Amino acid sequence: MDENRLRIAMLSAHSCPVGDLGAKDTGGMSVYIRELARELGEQGHHVDVYTRAHDPADPQIVELGHQSRLIHLKAGQEETIHKLAVYSYLPEFNCNLENFRKNNGLQYDLIFSHYWLSGWAGKYLQQWWQVPHVVMFHTLGAVKNAIGIGEDSSELRIVTEREAVNDCQRIIASTESEKNELIQRYGALPEKIGIVPCGVNMELFQPVDRATARQKLGITADNIVLFVGRIDPLKGADRLIKAIPYLNTYDDLRLIIIGGDEYSQSEVDKLHKLTGELDIEDRVTFQGMVKQAQLPYFYSAADVCVVPSYYESFGLVALESLACGTPVVATDVGDLKNIIRQGETGYVVTENTPQNLADSINSILTGPPRDMETAFSVRASISGYSWESIADGVISELRLALKNQMTPVA
Repeated sequence: MDENRLRIAMLSAHSCPVGDLGAKDTGGMSVYIRELARELGEQGHHVDVYTRAHDPADPQIVELGHQSRLIHLKAGQEETIHKLAVYSYLPEFNCNLENFRKNNGLQYDLIFSHYWLSGWAGKYLQQWWQVPHVVMFHTLGAVKNAIGIGEDSSELRIVTEREAVNDCQRIIASTESEKNELIQRYGALPEKIGIVPCGVNMELFQPVDRATARQKLGITADNIVLFVGRIDPLKGADRLIKAIPYLNTYDDLRLIIIGGDEYSQSEVDKLHKLTGELDIEDRVTFQGMVKQAQLPYFYSAADVCVVPSYYESFGLVALESLACGTPVVATDVGDLKNIIRQGETGYVVTENTPQNLADSINSILTGPPRDMETAFSVRASISGYSWESIADGVISELRLALKNQMTPVA
């Protein structure tokens, strides 16, 4: 094996990396997989990302970039289903993956699975192929249950995560806190876990002149507060909506909420109802899903982006906003306390209350006006998070897993 050119089977069984961002099961993990696969391909590695076919109109193979591609595999009906329901189709997913591998004469040096469902699939492929299995969970069921916000994770998920922790050769965590959770809640061996942060596409996410961005989007309000993410109780959009009445000294302030699809409509309806109860319907815009290529305009048009989450594995939205030069107000989740420079590129609040969020938003709105010079200064604060740097870190971890490699099957 040429260790400088790895052949990687990447698994994202339940969530398509090219799906609509902001949908129920399509968020930061999908961005991570797609961008990482592209960068690894650009660096000369061969990456096949396997996912469950969910739309008959999708081609089986989608080219992601140089030497990286996405492969849809049949596993149940080709339709969107609840992610827990995907579990029963994982044996079919694995069998069809193995058939594809054999029919195309493919060999892989290792398996890199994402999320607990893929961790289950990777466990059996590891046994079939006799190659190392590396896992990245992105979120942990035990942590979500401990927080107690939104739908509880199933016992099946907790057990499967614990088995994946024990069976895999290496775990990649995106933060020190995730590493600690893996050790404390799942008994993971500390030496088995490597920490590599998430990245941001620095070419896509760049500052745009604020007036230009607002004109392109048709936004006329003087003060823009932005939320980007899935509409899920864990994301805390209700906290942000409740913060808006505390900002009533601003006559022309608008909150723009990006995210949500037909499968999260009940949560969107709850937020709509909340704006009515607070009498702020005219101050909140539900934008729905937005193509990733349009997001830099929204980030650049905003005065502040808010991440009011109760739980984040890392905090990609904050990276995207800062890359566009827009300051961030966030709760102390993921790695945001290390990403945001307190009082300089934003604020991390210690308690997720509407009052605390509003106070920090107000501090940004009353601060010096933002121009392109300050926007590029904010952007410079996260220059170390390019996908090139992140891919280098991931490859180092994958090579550690290959130290005790067994010979792949022919």
